[in-house]
Amino acid sequence: MEHKKIRVAITHGDTNGIGYELIFKAFAEPQMFDLCIPIIYGSPKIAAYHRKALDIQANFSIINNAEEACEGRINMLACFDEEVKVDMGTGTEDSRRAAEKATERALEDFGKGLFDVLVAGPEGQEDGCYAQLRERLAAHFGHEHTPFCVLTNDSMRLTTTTSGLPIKNVADGITAEGLEKLTRDFFTSLKRDFRIYNPRIAVLALNPGTDGHEESEVIAPVTGKLYDEGVYAFGPYQANTFFGDGMYESFDGVVAMYDDQGLIPFKTLATECGTCYVAGLPLVCTTTAHGARHDIAGTWQADVSPFRHAIYEAADILRNRATYDEPLANPLKKLYHEKRDDSDKVRFAVSKNEETEKGDK
Repeated sequence: MEHKKIRVAITHGDTNGIGYELIFKAFAEPQMFDLCIPIIYGSPKIAAYHRKALDIQANFSIINNAEEACEGRINMLACFDEEVKVDMGTGTEDSRRAAEKATERALEDFGKGLFDVLVAGPEGQEDGCYAQLRERLAAHFGHEHTPFCVLTNDSMRLTTTTSGLPIKNVADGITAEGLEKLTRDFFTSLKRDFRIYNPRIAVLALNPGTDGHEESEVIAPVTGKLYDEGVYAFGPYQANTFFGDGMYESFDGVVAMYDDQGLIPFKTLATECGTCYVAGLPLVCTTTAHGARHDIAGTWQADVSPFRHAIYEAADILRNRATYDEPLANPLKKLYHEKRDDSDKVRFAVSKNEETEKGDK
């Protein structure tokens, strides 16, 4: 893996958004070609339209299939033949369908082993922009896999127990079974995908205090059970003090109960918007944590950093998986008994006095 350039499939996203601008900007840096071989799943005609609208010099080579991709250039693979009207700055049914077709073709090629990782171009609105990608991947890989989104930036790694639900339905969407599975899967991903040896996960409370029904009947029993089984989950923590007091800095991952509870501090505390990794799949897939940004499409104002980080993150996760899986293929039998250390359980415990004080505020 170390001596091989990674073949990165990149979908163009919503064709009326900033996807092509990000692609052109990212690979304007020659160093990117030292890292990977980019295969753009899109449309040469639409790419040329964006290039002209942006008034830039950006070269790409048209290929008929991913096997033809060569090093040192942008390889453009046509995913569909029909004409798609480009209406820059406006999300349309055609632009959304063009994004879907690119993803469908890429997933078909992944099944044939024609690339290593997938970086999805931005689509949809900023709020929940990656939910449709997760759902598309879930439908493709079937019931044996349960993908979930891990948002990453320079401050934290975060996932949510529920997604896209109205606030009035969030409590019903939180179950012990669902929370336990998500936290277990998140723990595994932090170890395998991010190479954190013994990750610590904070689980947030749903209610303003930490002694409500959901906290006492669902969240606390789950975190207690998981900790006793070696999955180092802690909580529930009251969200405002957890983020306001900087407690998140002591954890490798955070599980929020619903979108706004996690996304608002995630975006507020970071210096840049970050990336989204769709975990829990055989495919390594990343994207940006923002949508198609129709408001600035065609203006050359898009920040390429999150997109470039999405490429870096996909490459890192692929390598991390390889180094994690290799020794597990032929594990040695343990010749010792591991000593249990419960110091973190004491350190991160939520005291009864703290619960009462927080509940009274």
